[in-house]
Amino acid sequence: MANLREAHKQMTRRLLLESALELFDAKGYAGTTVDDIATAAGTTRVTFYAYFPSRSELMRALIDERLNEALRRVRSAEHGSTAHDLVATVAEGTPEAIAAWLRQTAERWPDIRPIIRAGRAAAVVDPELTDLVEGWLEEAISDIEDGLDRAGRFEPHQRRFRGVLAMAQLDFVAQNWHRADWKLSRDQMLDELGESWVRLLT
Repeated sequence: MANLREAHKQMTRRLLLESALELFDAKGYAGTTVDDIATAAGTTRVTFYAYFPSRSELMRALIDERLNEALRRVRSAEHGSTAHDLVATVAEGTPEAIAAWLRQTAERWPDIRPIIRAGRAAAVVDPELTDLVEGWLEEAISDIEDGLDRAGRFEPHQRRFRGVLAMAQLDFVAQNWHRADWKLSRDQMLDELGESWVRLLT
C-alpha cells in the first residue's frame, strides 16, 4: 500500500511538471497561473502547493531535474553537475567524436528547448531564478574546460573561454534552429557547428 501511495505521489508530481511545461510553452511563464497548472494536471491548487511552494520552485525543479536528465548531467562535487560524455568527447578531441556528440545532443533539442525558454522567461518575472538557467550553461562550460584539462590542450588560461565560445554557439543554435532561416538543413547546420567546435576545441 505504501508503494502504491508513493507511486501515486510521483505520478502527480510528474503531471504537474509536464502540465506546467506545456503551459509555459503555449502561454508563457508570466501568463500561466498555479490554478492553470493544477487544472491542466487534473488536480487542485491545494495539491499543487503540497508539491511545490510556488510556481518558481516548480520551475526550479524543471531545470534541476528535467533539464539535467535531458542533458544527461549527473551531480558533481566539482561544479554542480557534469555530463561525463561531454568531458570525454572534448578530451578525445576527434572530429568524429565531436560530431557524434553534437548529433546526439541535437536529438534532445525538442525536450531541452522548452525548459530553457521557460526558465529564461521565468527569470524575468521571478528574479530569484536569474542564475538558475545560466547555471547549467556554466556547468557545461566547466565540462569543456575539464575535457581540455584532461587532454592538456591549449594553455590553461585559454580553456574556459574556448568552452564559453563553444557553448554560446551551441545554445544559440539549439534555441533558434527550428525558426531561423539559415538556408541549411539540420544536418548541414550540425556539420558547420561541428567544424567550428573542432577549430575551437582541438
